[in-house]
Order: sequence, then structure tokens, then C-alpha cells
Amino acid sequence: MAIPEYNEIKVPALELFADGTPRKTSETYDPLAEPFALTADERAEVLPSGSQTRWENRVRWALYDLYRAGLLSKPRRGTYVITEAGRKVAQQKPKLIDRAFLMQFPEFLQWVQAGGTPKPDPLVNDTIPPRTVIEPIDRTPEEVIDAAHQLLHNALKRDVLDLVKRIEPTRFEQLVLDLLLAMGYGGSREEAAQGTKASHDEGIDGVINEDRLGLDVIYLQAKRWQQTVGRKEIQSFVGALAGQQANKGVFITTSDFAETAVQYARKVAQKVILIDGDRLADLMIQHNIGVSRTRAYEVKQVDSDYFDID
Repeated sequence: MAIPEYNEIKVPALELFADGTPRKTSETYDPLAEPFALTADERAEVLPSGSQTRWENRVRWALYDLYRAGLLSKPRRGTYVITEAGRKVAQQKPKLIDRAFLMQFPEFLQWVQAGGTPKPDPLVNDTIPPRTVIEPIDRTPEEVIDAAHQLLHNALKRDVLDLVKRIEPTRFEQLVLDLLLAMGYGGSREEAAQGTKASHDEGIDGVINEDRLGLDVIYLQAKRWQQTVGRKEIQSFVGALAGQQANKGVFITTSDFAETAVQYARKVAQKVILIDGDRLADLMIQHNIGVSRTRAYEVKQVDSDYFDID
């Protein structure tokens, strides 16, 4: 089954702690995974940021919400134990504990309001009750950030690729050179430019050093195309590699590759890398080609070793 949302983990988590045994967060990952029958692959799935696994992130936030509601307490660093209020809730056997459910507990309500939940202005209308309900969410804060970042990234990729498809052929040549240099190929720009030559098919063809010493070379072909690149074009490229006695090649296109082309590239003796428009835009963003940083966010956490509280 799919990895449960972190709200779905709270009831099993409270049941796990109902025996009164203090447990470290790391000691809850395995037993909480059992009722959901998670596979090893599901448990190993990481967040887009790569900072942690999705399962462990959701378990930690489920426990943290229960702690903030006063249903769990922390007798020592990194360890949770159930409280009397938590025992009462566990005995009620609720089907779901989400944030709307936890708003009944003063500790949780106070924590939410302290975190910036808007309060009514009594000078405007003193009959409006305080806002005590937040929208229930199924994703952890890290997942919300990752999802928002992915939306921005996808929109940026579309914008970048649209612009690449519209630039002049010679400008496209410069773009490919800039990208390869940023990725560590070709040595200097002058050295890389010496290995390329202008072509007449709205792309560039040439050879670039794989390393600064020129111990190995990579044969390039780039097509600023709208139509799908088929097997025929890859066969011609592989033939060109053989004619140059080259073992490595990179075929770059602003469009995409037919599945027959992908399968053919996998079977040939030469090492042929296919970069379609989507991956080209990804690489440009990753290596800051044609894009600039507008802002950056740091996500920090408490340094338990600094406080050293047992």
C-alpha cells in the first residue's frame, strides 16, 4: 500500500505508546510500519529534497503533533511517553486524529495560535469568535515546501525550454557550450569552442574534451527540434561515432526521443547519452545556465547536542 499520510499515523502511534513504555523516535519506525504493511522500497523513499525518508519524516511529525497536544510528553531528549490525556484518547479509539481533532486540546490550540494563526480584530467586530480551526493538512511541513518547490521548478523548466526553442542556432551553440563547461567538460571556453563547428541543421556537432587534459573525448550532436527524434537519427549519430572511432557520445535535443530511439541507444556498443528537452532544462537550472537565484530558504532544526538535556 501507499505510504500513509502523517495524520493517519497518529492513532497507531498513540496505541503503540498506550502501554506506557518510553520510546525513542527511531524505535517507532519499525512497529508503526507493520500495520500499514509497508515494503522496503516504500520505507526507503526519500523526500524530493533528499534530506530524509518520507516515512520517517511523517512519523516524526505525527509524534510531534501528539506531543504538542499534550497526548505525549518528552521525559528526556528524543524520547516520548504517553500522558494521562493521551491514555484517555487512546481508550476512545478514534478513527482519525488530524489537526482539527487536536484543536480541542488547549496546548495544541495555544501552539497553533502562537505560530501566527490570525486573530480577529475586536475593534472591527467583537461578535466574531476567535479563529480556533485550521485547515486540516495531510502533508508534513517539509512535504509542503518540497511540493511548492517542485511546482516552481516545473514552471521554470517550461519557461526555460520555451526560450531555448526560440533562440538563434548560433546562440543555441553557445548555450550548449556554456552548459557543458559548467558541468566540468571541455576545460576552458576557448578549448571547448575549438572542438565545435557550426552546422546547418539548427544545432551543433563537434567534439569536446571529457577532462581538462583531453584524455578522452565526447562526440556531440545537438538538434534544436520541435519534432520527436527517432531511431533513424540515433543510428546516424552512432554511425558518426564509429567513423570518428569514438566510444562516447551525447545527443541533445530540445524536443524528445521516440521509445525506439531510446531502446536502440541502450543496445549499441558505444556509450550514448540522450538528453531531451526536459532534461536539458533541468541541467540548465541545476548548473545556473540562463537562470538566476531570486531567493533562498534555510530550514533549521534544534541542535540537541548543544542543549545536552537528558
